[in-house]
Amino acid sequence: MTAATPVGVRSRRTADVPALVASASQGDARAVGRLISLVEDASPALREVMALLAPRAGHARVIGLTGSPGVGKSTSTSALVAAYRQRGMRVGVLAVDPSSPFSGGALLGDRVRMQDHATDDGVFIRSMASRGHLGGLSWATPQALRVLSAAGCDVVLVETVGVGQAEVEVASLADTTLVLLAPGMGDGIQAAKAGILEVADVFVVNKADREGADTVVRDLRYMQSLGTQSPSQAKVEGKWVAPILKTVAARGEGIEDVVDAVEQHGDWLARTGELQRRRARRASDEVEAIALTVLRDRMGDLRGGNVLEGLAERVVAGELDPYAAADELVAAVTA
Repeated sequence: MTAATPVGVRSRRTADVPALVASASQGDARAVGRLISLVEDASPALREVMALLAPRAGHARVIGLTGSPGVGKSTSTSALVAAYRQRGMRVGVLAVDPSSPFSGGALLGDRVRMQDHATDDGVFIRSMASRGHLGGLSWATPQALRVLSAAGCDVVLVETVGVGQAEVEVASLADTTLVLLAPGMGDGIQAAKAGILEVADVFVVNKADREGADTVVRDLRYMQSLGTQSPSQAKVEGKWVAPILKTVAARGEGIEDVVDAVEQHGDWLARTGELQRRRARRASDEVEAIALTVLRDRMGDLRGGNVLEGLAERVVAGELDPYAAADELVAAVTA
C-alpha cells in the first residue's frame, strides 16, 4: 500500500516494549491497544515492536470490507463478528474512520460502532483515523494487523472508510475482500466504474429486503459475464468466481452464508498457492512503503540543509537537468 506521512508530532512516550508484546501475545486488550497506539503515533519504539512481533504474527485471516457509504458496512462487520464468535474464533476489527480535522484522530468511536461486542474478551475493536489517506485505509493499518495477529486473533476484519472508487486499495491488504452493495444506490454501475468487480472475492448485496435487491444481483451477474472469462469457464479452469450473496445484516440474515463463502475462498487460496502470493505482495508493499517513508524523512533533513533547494536553483539556472538533479538527490539521500 502507499505510505502516507503521519500527521502531528511523533509520540515521545516511552514504553517497556518487551513487556507490552508479551502481554499482548496473551490477549491483553490494554497492551494490544497501546501497541497499536505506538504504531499510529510512529513511535521511535516501533522498530523494536515489529522485530518482537515478527515471529508471532502472520497467522490471522484478514478480511476486508469495502463499499459505498450507506451500504451497511458497520452493521455487516458487527454481524460477522457475532458469526465468527459463535464458531469459537477470536476476532479483531480495525474500523478505519474519517479523521478529525483538529486532532487527527478517528471521528467515530469503537464502542459507538459495536456495543454488542464491547465487553467480549474474544473481540478487539479499534477505530483508526484515515488521516487524509484517500485509499480508505490508514497508513498504519498493515502494522496494526501484525499486532492483532500476534495477539491471537484468528480473523481480522478491516472495515474501510466509504470513499468510493479509491477504496479498492483494501484488496491489496486482505486475504479475502468483501464488496458490499445495496439496492437503490446505483451500486451496480458504480462497481463497474470503480474497478471493484476485479477486486471482489465475495459480493454481498446487503439490505436485500428492499426493492431492487434482485436487480443488483442480476446486474452483477451480467457484468461478471462480460469479463475476460465467463464464470462457467473460470470454474472449469480452477479460477475463483466471486459468489453473489444477499444479506439483511441488521437481522443477521445471510451472514452464515457469507462466512461459509469466505471459508471456501480461504480453502481455494491455500490450495492454489494464491494465499502465499497475496501475502508476499502485501509484505513487498509494506517494505516499500517503509523504505519510502525513511527516504522521505531523509529528504526532509536535506531540505532543511538546503541541499534540495540548491539543486532546484541549479535546474532553474540551466546548470542541471531535472534527471541529473534527481540522481544527485538520491545519491545524497542514500549516502
